[in-house]
Amino acid sequence: MLLLKLVGSAFIPYRVQLDRAITKPIKDGSIEASTAKYIVQQYLAATGGLSALNSINSMYAVGQVKMEVASDGVQQQNNEPAKRSCEAGGFVLWQKNPDLWYLELVVSGHKISAGSDGKIAWSQSSSNSNATRGPPRPLRRFFQGLDPRSTANLFLNTVCIGEKTIQNEDCFILKLDTCSEILKAQSTPNTEVVHHTIWGYFSQRTGLLIQFEDTKLIRMKTPVGDESVFYETSMESVLEDYRIVDGINIAHGGKTSASLYRYGKTLKRKWKLEETWKIEEVDFNICGLSFDYFLPPAEAVKKGNEPYENGI
Repeated sequence: MLLLKLVGSAFIPYRVQLDRAITKPIKDGSIEASTAKYIVQQYLAATGGLSALNSINSMYAVGQVKMEVASDGVQQQNNEPAKRSCEAGGFVLWQKNPDLWYLELVVSGHKISAGSDGKIAWSQSSSNSNATRGPPRPLRRFFQGLDPRSTANLFLNTVCIGEKTIQNEDCFILKLDTCSEILKAQSTPNTEVVHHTIWGYFSQRTGLLIQFEDTKLIRMKTPVGDESVFYETSMESVLEDYRIVDGINIAHGGKTSASLYRYGKTLKRKWKLEETWKIEEVDFNICGLSFDYFLPPAEAVKKGNEPYENGI
């Protein structure tokens, strides 16, 4: 269930400001920053253009997923072979500007629901009725080719750090390091988000986003003593099968490879998961999609002013 939440309902630590202009003067800033702004402009053109993207106020998507799990390294001295399993399922996703969204993901009878009402982001699983809550953040799945406008906003203030070939496509690499203020806001008295770094790989030929990657390190205090446990997560998504829907170029398939590494003074363990997804249906500007569709569960609301809980 931990791996299902890790991949199925992962968050990105930025509130996407859809009310601000996506384009900025290219000449402002360093060469690396100016290059990144130019690449984002090419991406906007490749995904439908600013006018088409600005006309979108809501979205609905349905997709299939297949997940293969490998768990290895139960402890350093344990030489057990990796255990693998493959499960199938699907998801439904709703989104409404500026930062309302709701996800339902079901894989082999296990259900994950997550969402944001603009004030808090939350997640809940069928195996645990208690909802975890945190500051409002977008769903990582939006940046896997489903939401070009949010993707452009995310990478607008990045830097270009080089080039790399992905899936036989020569790509520019844009990098974004989460600032200390955002890391601190997402930490709690018992957890510290040490870093969260994001990379985007944009095709030099088409301008489209080919790969989305991020890595995060969390330090958690143990109940006894001064020891800490670290959780390091890495996720890499390759985007494929771009198709135009109502003038917007959307990725209709892809694959995400994720790893979670837990380590401390005595215990080390690593999990790996691969998700293959396929978008079956996408629609925009949904009539009747009201705020009530995005209300969090009662458990998240009841916690009121309690400190945020930082999920892995």
